[in-house]
Amino acid sequence: MSRVAIIAGQGRLPAVVAQGLEDPAIFALEGFRPEGLDAAPFRLERLVPFLDDLIRQDIRKVVFAGAIRRPRLDPEIFDPRTAQLVPRILAAMQSGDDAALRAVLDIFEENDLTICSISEIRPDLMPSEGILAGEVSDADRRDAARGAAILAQTGTLDLGQGTVVAQGLCLALETLPGTAAMLDFAARYRDLRADPRGAKGVFYKAPKPGQDLRIDLPTLGPDSVDQAAAAGLAGIAWQAGGVILIDQAEMIRRAEAACIFLWAAGRLD
Repeated sequence: MSRVAIIAGQGRLPAVVAQGLEDPAIFALEGFRPEGLDAAPFRLERLVPFLDDLIRQDIRKVVFAGAIRRPRLDPEIFDPRTAQLVPRILAAMQSGDDAALRAVLDIFEENDLTICSISEIRPDLMPSEGILAGEVSDADRRDAARGAAILAQTGTLDLGQGTVVAQGLCLALETLPGTAAMLDFAARYRDLRADPRGAKGVFYKAPKPGQDLRIDLPTLGPDSVDQAAAAGLAGIAWQAGGVILIDQAEMIRRAEAACIFLWAAGRLD
């Protein structure tokens, strides 16, 4: 039986995904070592030989897990076959991160490798619709719906996968610095809510519209709960089935301790 390879990025997610696989082969782009997991490094400049090596190891399925930023490329170390792909990859990069990732996925598939989604490997990490902790008010539901509407528009611009909305107003939007930076910004400007006694606000997260759900899915973990609580928010909502939860039990414990809600939301209109 062929092995599954994990192409690991930074953070805890690769190690969590590995727990659901038997004897996975684990690799990481040089400079993007995952947390708590040994991974063999490879370089994008030698992508085609790396793919050949996967096939030689009888690897036919690949799952991507963890955060990866665009690596700096060294023109002097490209092998001839990978060099032929450079114009294609660079053109995709000009269209944004999503296009660049899709181009890389296409190259893997053209080399007889199947890309698996994390939902196939660890479906338990992506809960279906329901409230996991706390209570969601009507005002919270309206703020979550507003957040979903905002991401539906900004996602097409290849921005982030999260936003903070309070009383219908967008307090923060996730961009390149990431979720923690967004929530820190929301905490510093929490007094901008129109009614100090009104709804506290919601952190909403979802994949970008049209995003390839096999890679770069939004992720939440216990630290997200702490940061939302520190920002004075009522809770966290996300698109049910479209967001990965790392250590769900600990997230629930911290949410209950902080008296905030966790909500895997279905359709929001």
